[in-house]
Amino acid sequence: MTTNETPRYYVPESSPWPIVGAIGLITTAVGGVNFIQQSTGIVKNEGTIPGGIVLTIGLGIIIFMMFNWWKNTINESIGNMNSSMLDRSYRQGMMWFITSEVMFFAAFFGALFYVRTIAIPWLGGSGNNAATHMYLWPEFLPQWPLTVMPDGGTSGSIGPWGLPLINTILLLTSSITVTIAHHALIAGNRTKLIWGLAATVALGATFLYFQVEEYAHLYNETGMTLESGIYGSTFFLLTGFHGMHVTIGTIMLTVMLLRSIKGHFTADNHFAFEATAWYWHFVDVVWLGLFIFVYIL
Repeated sequence: MTTNETPRYYVPESSPWPIVGAIGLITTAVGGVNFIQQSTGIVKNEGTIPGGIVLTIGLGIIIFMMFNWWKNTINESIGNMNSSMLDRSYRQGMMWFITSEVMFFAAFFGALFYVRTIAIPWLGGSGNNAATHMYLWPEFLPQWPLTVMPDGGTSGSIGPWGLPLINTILLLTSSITVTIAHHALIAGNRTKLIWGLAATVALGATFLYFQVEEYAHLYNETGMTLESGIYGSTFFLLTGFHGMHVTIGTIMLTVMLLRSIKGHFTADNHFAFEATAWYWHFVDVVWLGLFIFVYIL
């Protein structure tokens, strides 16, 4: 290869952050497991570091790693140090990450599908399972939401046309505002970009506020909790993890807003904004699935 030829391979600079991240992840995993065990009384190891402290340390290491790693990445982008090959690797990495998130939620939707279309009819005596229904749980009514549990306890549920509908409107609107901000960035309209991002952040934060209100209503007024049988566990599992993703997306959008105010992005160099917009649209699509299959059907 002569000195005038374009390099075929991108070799990243040596970085300490992958090993720091690995240490943070293992610390978080160990701390999380011990925290759960201690909180449920499974194990009580006196004289050891409490799991909650280890979990906090692990999360702190991860946050420290992410902040500094992304700081380095931002400086490289602003300094025009990124090649076209590196840009493609960023895009491929984000696409694979979102694909993994699709699989993540597909597993939970699959659990919901299994319970509603297979387990509940089976317990209700469908097909050749009349004997199972008679001897296992003769009082069982195959209906959804399943608000009566095997121990005789009951819980409430929530309809789709109150807070869930409001949150659906908020997220759909936020998809519009982030798209407006993206087009403004491409057109070089910095003011419209900033206002579009600010509106998106506000809509995401409002969604989270109403979700907290929904959870408080369910826990305090209807008696529906994580212990409310399969209905409560699947409901809070799906909506809770989605709420976590909205929180992450809102933080990402806030960072994009601050960077836009500082003038970091140009029409030709703004993949961080694109990646955040992709993630936000994914979060919105997942919510539509939740609204239909968890709240309406």
